[in-house]
Amino acid sequence: MITIDNLTKQFGHHKAVDGLSFNVKPGEVLGFLGPNGAGKSTTMKMITGFLTPTSGKITLFGKDTQSHPMACKSMLGYLPEGAPSYGDMTPQQFLKFVGKARGIPASELTSRINEVVAKLQLDNVLHQTIETLSKGFKRRVGLAQAIIHDPQILILDEPTDGLDPNQKHEVRKLIQNLSKDKIVVVSTHILEEVSAVCTRAIIIADGKILADGTPSELEAKSRYHGAIRLDFSEAPDAADQILALTQVKEIETLEDGHSLMVYPNPGEVLFDPINQLIQEHHWQVRELHVERGRLDEVFRSITEKASA
Repeated sequence: MITIDNLTKQFGHHKAVDGLSFNVKPGEVLGFLGPNGAGKSTTMKMITGFLTPTSGKITLFGKDTQSHPMACKSMLGYLPEGAPSYGDMTPQQFLKFVGKARGIPASELTSRINEVVAKLQLDNVLHQTIETLSKGFKRRVGLAQAIIHDPQILILDEPTDGLDPNQKHEVRKLIQNLSKDKIVVVSTHILEEVSAVCTRAIIIADGKILADGTPSELEAKSRYHGAIRLDFSEAPDAADQILALTQVKEIETLEDGHSLMVYPNPGEVLFDPINQLIQEHHWQVRELHVERGRLDEVFRSITEKASA
């Protein structure tokens, strides 16, 4: 597994990473979530060996990254932010170059290139210069170089930033497929990424961990968790009856005047008592929606408190 123990990185007087400690186990896809400048990329670069920690310890499957740098780097596949590469090379040339740098034997290199090309569907652009490729294909080439040596750990920094919705979907599907037999750490500030691909998420700000849990556990911290939105065909006088329920904490009338957001008291479930009121009063309800919780609201609440 990956073990991070009291990791700190200081640049002059600025502490970019401040005492981070966490583990990542095989089979997990960890979303490393935070606002710009939170310390995400700095942490990724220390895990991959591109930066040396000011203090603290990183071990990958029991090996210290400082005392066993080459052994640790051989376990890692890394896609830096922006998927940098050599634009005048073709994907074929670039993957051959990376494969040789990774020490893949010549007898295996062609088959490894063919395997990642098939996995990432690069056949149609294999002999086109990388600088002429779309952002989506550049990300695919970046992922291909990250997995060409079949690493145990994948570190992906902002893998879908700047992509259109179709390209994001493609890259996320690739990450899900790759995660079946690897540890994957995805650094991102895109909240939808966490729900889409991650089994666990850590929220950091100012270099410190503020929350750690599954996406569902983080969503449960939201004030919207378990809330019900009611959209009526006509605006009935329903608020007083709903507010009288012991399970209800508060009610909000939404902008259109035909909708209510009903918030539960902690630990209460609203669906059955509200459904019963609807049947009793014959309210014409167009839609009833139970909220899972909103990750963006949790993120904003947690990070704003930290910066206050």
